[in-house]
Amino acid sequence: MKKITGGVTAAKGFEAAAAAAGIKYENRTDMALVYSVKPCKVAGTFTTNVVKAAPVKWDRQIVESKIKSQAVIINSGIANACTGEEGMRCCLETAKAAAEALGIDKDEVLVASTGVIGKQLPIDTIKKGVKDLSGLLLDTREAATLAAESIMTTDTVKKEVAVEVEIGGKTVTIGGMCKGSGMIHPNMCTMLSFLMTDAAISKEMLQKALSADVDDTYNMISVDGDTSTNDTVLLLANGLAENPEITEEGEDYQTFARALHYINETLAKKMAGDGEGATALFETKVIGAQSKEQAKILAKSVICSNLTKAAIFGHDANWGRILCALGYSGAKFDPENVDLYFESKSGKIHIFGNGVACDYSEEEATKILSDPEVTALVDMHMGEAEATAWGCDLSYDYVKINADYRS
Repeated sequence: MKKITGGVTAAKGFEAAAAAAGIKYENRTDMALVYSVKPCKVAGTFTTNVVKAAPVKWDRQIVESKIKSQAVIINSGIANACTGEEGMRCCLETAKAAAEALGIDKDEVLVASTGVIGKQLPIDTIKKGVKDLSGLLLDTREAATLAAESIMTTDTVKKEVAVEVEIGGKTVTIGGMCKGSGMIHPNMCTMLSFLMTDAAISKEMLQKALSADVDDTYNMISVDGDTSTNDTVLLLANGLAENPEITEEGEDYQTFARALHYINETLAKKMAGDGEGATALFETKVIGAQSKEQAKILAKSVICSNLTKAAIFGHDANWGRILCALGYSGAKFDPENVDLYFESKSGKIHIFGNGVACDYSEEEATKILSDPEVTALVDMHMGEAEATAWGCDLSYDYVKINADYRS
């Protein structure tokens, strides 16, 4: 696998564009279009929140059908959630506008929205934005970056990634972008993520690869414990790499799945590290667990603990908060057998073992916890299973950002 610079235009046949439609924000782009020159097989996963935004309902219909897709329209600023029949009508009108501008069928257009819940989209503004976007499409690196920037809300950085792998003697590329900074909590994907590949792969195998990987990537991140109404991951494959079509699990499928996992894990970590007001990416790795499920439960419990997140912000080695989070996770274990370490680029320190605190240097622990990426390593000494979860610290700025989000 070769890591390359790129995003949604990295794979053959994909183009992107960004535009400043003026939906909510001024003096910045707020709409994006990703287009494939060839119709794509599409896979997707969506929010588990009972309250689902109109774009989620629209896209799910397409993903669950046999329809191929050729375009994705994304807007930021307004989520088009809790908007009733008018919200679904906006999805339809957006798809119609894109179909007319691009010369494709409206059923081939996927839509996604992010932003404030409860407001109606200004459909005339959206339709004009779609028309503008269609005239700006390019397959360049810059076009991908502009698209990634346009879907940001409270994000502070754009989030893109791309890789190449060889399948059947052909170079296959996967590139993607996502947005996510707040309302991030494991239970599907908790953000918007758009993945484009030129792989030749059946719809069944495409969905299988995505669904299998979500549990170990997007479902293992949390910023604030809130599961969004708009969570969507879309994976489009146009087949232009011309590799032998992947139709079953085998070596080619595993190669594709590993590349997809790298893309998803990288984007998931970018979101966790860019949590609203965050100053550090906080990773919890549980090893020696009795089962994979136990390891996941324990790791997620730690990264979801607000007290632990606050301690990470303060560079405070308050290991008791981690033990507390492990204890209320619901997983069964013997605290006397747990070993806890803090780790970063500045070093590694043993904090807790044999049921008591270790003789460690607070100064050294503070140094380790002051780095922008910090890991809590938990060894359960119960088996061979492991899992990793990602979150961020909890700062004063998180409250400031969310206290007046609608303004």
